[in-house]
Amino acid sequence: MTPSRKPARPGAKKVVSQKPSTKASRPKPASQTKQKAKPESKPKAKPKPKPTTAQSPSKGLHPRNLHGQGYDFVALMDTTPALKPFVRPNPYGNLSIDFSDPKAVKLLNLALLRLHYGLSYWDIPEGFLCPPIPGRVDYLHYLADLLAESAPASKGGKRNVANGTKVPRGERVAALDIGTGANGIYPLLGHQVYGWRFVASDIDPVSLANVEQIIANNPQLAGKLSLRQQSDAKQIFTGVITAQDRFDLTLCNPPFHASLAEASRGSERKLKNLAANKRAKGHAVAKNQEKLNFGGQKAELWCEGGEQAFLGQMIRESREFGSQCLWFTSLVSKKENLKPCYRLLEQVGAKRVETLEMAQGNKLTRVLAWTFLTPEQHCLWGQYRV
Repeated sequence: MTPSRKPARPGAKKVVSQKPSTKASRPKPASQTKQKAKPESKPKAKPKPKPTTAQSPSKGLHPRNLHGQGYDFVALMDTTPALKPFVRPNPYGNLSIDFSDPKAVKLLNLALLRLHYGLSYWDIPEGFLCPPIPGRVDYLHYLADLLAESAPASKGGKRNVANGTKVPRGERVAALDIGTGANGIYPLLGHQVYGWRFVASDIDPVSLANVEQIIANNPQLAGKLSLRQQSDAKQIFTGVITAQDRFDLTLCNPPFHASLAEASRGSERKLKNLAANKRAKGHAVAKNQEKLNFGGQKAELWCEGGEQAFLGQMIRESREFGSQCLWFTSLVSKKENLKPCYRLLEQVGAKRVETLEMAQGNKLTRVLAWTFLTPEQHCLWGQYRV
């Protein structure tokens, strides 16, 4: 594994290394050290890579995220009139919705997709996961920045990642969404924002059938998104990635919980937090309000062993497809799951590991990214694939 140093991506104060290992330390980049003549000595062992963390400087979204200044409810109601009955002023006089109301949240998503992302139709069956669009598109923006580092800069020019002018766009970029769910939100946003081509996989045929319906009702998506069903619940990439596939990115929002009981406790906590937030803003809370606003099915919310087991299986399988994917990535909800992942990534021979931290209000979301390709291979990939 080769350590890397690079300028921080937009929205990052700096790149912070993990604590150095006692076995090896990270050398300083050549640009930061003076070249001195040294006597000949025995070659030293290559230092082990340390995962890097890009930290957000504020509680805001990625600089390219359209939702950094909140929602324009007047424009949203204009594009989706069905949202209007759910919009009302909050105690501060600003228009908002009741985010504990699943109907209001789903209509808000539809309005956002219509207004900002050019999709005329989007829907999910009752009880399925309804994703918060600002956070989901943030993941894609940070992945676009990651890809930009592998794309060759123009002669005499620098990559302008901040405003996205050098971010790879178009159908030459291929991405794989693991566990796309019934909402299919990552392929939908990824294609509409960057023009990327997607393969979306899921173990649930009902979810895939719903995504297929979304695609059929948005003509611009025809031929841009393909769906694959994972037939083995114990596998992630195996059975989905074929020998002919080459992906610039894989992405995933893994199931967080280890059991239905744990998922239920998490839902209860979320309901209580939503209720407390409503009361703080002066809204009434119904006593019988027991339904979680974002829903979620078994495959979306929990799996045996929880998030850590899922990530471990993903990392082990990724080694078998290391030459077919430029970057493997996944959301990580629990900070304590990162260290086991770092150890496993070292064991399987990852060449570079990064942890991206994305802030949305007081919530911090982490993206774990790794690659089995060398910097030289990244450069070649950027020239011929991205």
